[in-house]
Amino acid sequence: MNLCLTDDQLAKILGYLALLSRWNTAYNLTAVRNPKEHVSRHILDSLSVLPFIAGKHFLDVGTGAGLPGLPLAISMPESFWFLLDSNGKRTRFLTQCVIELKLNNIEVINARIENWTPPVEIDGIISRAFSSLGSMLESCDRIATPETLFFAMKAGLEEEEQLSVPKRFSISQSHRLNVPGNEAQRQLVIIKHS
Repeated sequence: MNLCLTDDQLAKILGYLALLSRWNTAYNLTAVRNPKEHVSRHILDSLSVLPFIAGKHFLDVGTGAGLPGLPLAISMPESFWFLLDSNGKRTRFLTQCVIELKLNNIEVINARIENWTPPVEIDGIISRAFSSLGSMLESCDRIATPETLFFAMKAGLEEEEQLSVPKRFSISQSHRLNVPGNEAQRQLVIIKHS
């Protein structure tokens, strides 16, 4: 994947994996039970979008167990990430990760996107979890600026889902993601205001 991570970044990612494995047994944070699968299905999948994103302030909406936002925040220490989820057990887990791993470029938000207002302009909004592009765009548009980019990580993009994109948006790029150890189709769709 040609990733250039420092020893400190790798240590933090391994620390995150250890916390995820430990908490997952009690809190059911992810359906993936095998800790070895967490590497390809969660960490490498999250990091596969690194070549395509740039900016300073990001929102990972519906972050769940912190994916993809937490690995991206570790890999992009000059950026700042808001990890938003409405599930309290998930945000408690993420808060513990931020404390234990000393991640000073993450703020964990326990809220629904409809009830949260960012304290700064958001450069990029990313998600692996929204059911459709249309739903993601409609839910997040109120906090976006005309320059905000939307990054949707998808298994694939069906024509029906493309048609769900409101007319005020356009799909500007689509990239097939190559994730080592994961044979499933992965795609990054980048959307902007028209």
